[in-house]
Amino acid sequence: MADLQTGSLFTDHMVLQRDLPVPVWGRATPAAIVTVEFADQKKTAAVAADGKWMATLEAMPASVEPRTMTISSSAADLAIACTDIVVGEVWICSGQSNMQLGVKAVPEVKALIPRAKNIRTFAVKRSVAFTEQDNCDGTWVERHPDSAVACGFAQSLQVAADVPVGIILSCWGSTSIEAWMPRDMTETVPHFKIMMDEFDANTEARRKISAALSGPRPWSRGEDVFMRRQSNIVYNAMMHPLAPYACRGLVWYQGERNTQSMFGMIKSPWWARNSGMLRYGEVLQKWMQRYRQAWNREDFHFLVVMLPGYGGLAKTSPKALAGSPAAHSWAWMREAQLKALDLAHAGVANSIDLGDVKNVHPRDKLPIGQRLALLAARDTLGQQIEAQGPILRNIEPRGQALVVHFDHAAVLKTTDSKAPSAFWLADDARQWVQANAKIEGNSVVLQAPDLSKPLYVRYAFVGKPAVNLVNAANLPAYPFRTDHFEPQQTKK
Repeated sequence: MADLQTGSLFTDHMVLQRDLPVPVWGRATPAAIVTVEFADQKKTAAVAADGKWMATLEAMPASVEPRTMTISSSAADLAIACTDIVVGEVWICSGQSNMQLGVKAVPEVKALIPRAKNIRTFAVKRSVAFTEQDNCDGTWVERHPDSAVACGFAQSLQVAADVPVGIILSCWGSTSIEAWMPRDMTETVPHFKIMMDEFDANTEARRKISAALSGPRPWSRGEDVFMRRQSNIVYNAMMHPLAPYACRGLVWYQGERNTQSMFGMIKSPWWARNSGMLRYGEVLQKWMQRYRQAWNREDFHFLVVMLPGYGGLAKTSPKALAGSPAAHSWAWMREAQLKALDLAHAGVANSIDLGDVKNVHPRDKLPIGQRLALLAARDTLGQQIEAQGPILRNIEPRGQALVVHFDHAAVLKTTDSKAPSAFWLADDARQWVQANAKIEGNSVVLQAPDLSKPLYVRYAFVGKPAVNLVNAANLPAYPFRTDHFEPQQTKK
């Protein structure tokens, strides 16, 4: 063991989180005393028997002044100096390929770069590990993240906050939520325990992973894909080393991998064996709560990106239902993602008006980054702004019509001056028919000629809906359904 080491995130050019206690940690000779000095603070920590130490700096205001952090040990001759440190807003940006999609692929985001300032990035090198790692590969650099969503978010947030912004980018295409779950979640998520038991018993898979980890880099395409599609081992290498670095929270753009089935845990293909869409919401909540334990902060904020429009259906969906709100489409995943709002300190960036009917990697990423920054500005910076589109408040029966009342619906309007679209109605027969809709103040009145007693509403509840309903901030209405019918799994 070296006489003194720091955690991977403590390098030159780092951004420290303002207005929160800042843990600093690493390894050193057991029983030594480590001293951390920064911004007129001097904190000490005793090194435990396992060689770990952690000192905590008191909360600091934002600062663009480049300063140096000095870390020394009573058992080491040399101190560690991390230079050019600023203090501002720090966020982790994580998920799968749509978070990974680069700035160069999105001209609207690339055009922001000349105007971007005071943005720094720590990009976590993509890897896996069988056990939880204390360190990861990466370093802070004075540039924007190479993720179109993270870059758009960082630039918009920096303008809103007018302080330095630090982005910790930890993402990998094709990863399921289970890939980012610590092993101890087998105690709270039953299907994850099954997945991990199967993984532990799969000696051939473990052999292939071990061979890749000990072999030459870069990995082959096959090795790369095989490892990132496993459960847990991505978390071990790419997320565990980050906790409990002081940051405001985590932006999460993931879910596509878990849309490959409605009911989850299908046998084939093996890499689609995960929560599925109907279980995802509950799993997401437990995952968020577990991360808050890792950071020891109940107010660790989550910003979830709702999956945008896409026309693909799960294999269980009858083709005759294509375009219907009863189809097994991404609508069910969006509903699951919105369950994040059942927890405090969480937001969901609505992307129902975005996406591509045929492309799972759409290029309209700038609005997503901007909407994430609006939510962050309102919920973590305390700015009094409208940060979300109309969201269902309640339904009121009115004769043969249903009236949908919305919150966040000041100046309810449509983007094309036409009647609101993408509303469906049903009665007890559960047959969905398109509704005639009209705006009435902050509400929408729905009727259908073939329904004398409509009971239920589904809005934008298809894979790629044509939506036009927005508020004064031109933010789209959130999809919803008022019924409680769920698809039934048929036995073959």
